Amino acid sequence: MTVPASNYTDPAQWRAEMDLIFKRVPLMLALSCELPHPDDYKAMEAVGLPVLIARDKAGAVRAFLNVCAHRWAPVAAEGYGNCARFICPFHGWTYGADGKLLGIADRAKFGAIDRLTHGLKELPCEERHGLIFVCLTPGTPLDLDGYYGALLEEYAYFGLKDWVFLGSRVIEGANWKLTFNNFLESYHFATLHSKTVSVEGLSNVNYFEGFGPNMRTTLVNRSIVKLREVPRAQWSEREGREFTFIRIFFPNVTGSFSFNPDLSLFTQTLPGPTADKCRIVCLYLRKDPPKDEAEREAIEKEIDYVTVITRDEDNAICLQIQKGLESRAHEGLLYGRNEGGNQYFQEWLNWYLQGDLTLPKPVM
Repeated sequence: MTVPASNYTDPAQWRAEMDLIFKRVPLMLALSCELPHPDDYKAMEAVGLPVLIARDKAGAVRAFLNVCAHRWAPVAAEGYGNCARFICPFHGWTYGADGKLLGIADRAKFGAIDRLTHGLKELPCEERHGLIFVCLTPGTPLDLDGYYGALLEEYAYFGLKDWVFLGSRVIEGANWKLTFNNFLESYHFATLHSKTVSVEGLSNVNYFEGFGPNMRTTLVNRSIVKLREVPRAQWSEREGREFTFIRIFFPNVTGSFSFNPDLSLFTQTLPGPTADKCRIVCLYLRKDPPKDEAEREAIEKEIDYVTVITRDEDNAICLQIQKGLESRAHEGLLYGRNEGGNQYFQEWLNWYLQGDLTLPKPVM
């Protein structure tokens, strides 16, 4: 498959991706373990929009545009926090975790206003199996079962909702598709990751399964030969040791697990303000909290190690590729039959960009 270079540089292509994909499909914007307690919240930017995700005292999660109904300032600073009410820093208008307008500063002087119609603008949101999904367009149906299918149920099997959030790292990257495509194949391991990932991982060995536009692909360690000594019924328990499944949430999230006490990683590849920029958010978590300070320090070192690989190897080459794309040196990017995940991703991207949901859908 040949993909035109303009797909990674053209502002019109980028705008179509934002309007026809990112603002229409369910996006995994948070892990439940990022908001483990009542009144926890996460404020972030997604596709240029300020988003506020909040858990109320009863444990329910909602999402809003992080914009005051008065003069449109954000009601929460970007990052994490815990509060029962959100107070706009501009004029002090106050909102509850349900988005309702609770108070107007010096209301008598402000004039008549209906508080019921001036709450935060709510976004479709649903928490499922430790994952929090949001649609960036108000009123859009959020059909998680129809969109993700059986892939979503695997997270219930892992008990992800009870895992522990360890922190995040942010990397500034090139076009969002360039970085994201690196997660869809291991063809580059032997060269790009020759001294890191390839020490234990096999290069150019993948298996792909499609779940609508989403995927599950494999990364295989050299120790996979040990499975010969393990009953087949127990192979799933070896995930994270002899092999790893990468679960792809179209269009921009990857998740990988391990049953052992090691690190697990979710990545959110968020398009930047222009076609040549993106922001990669690496979310780190594990099944159990660190048992002591020594283990916590060891985990931090592992987080730093994984982040360096992503930043200095994967992301670094993509920044260079972005410059190459601007040169128009070749007809387009090539994807071989061993890069089946990349081809499947591109087929679904093209399907959405046609803007006609009645067209036949790609199949793996």
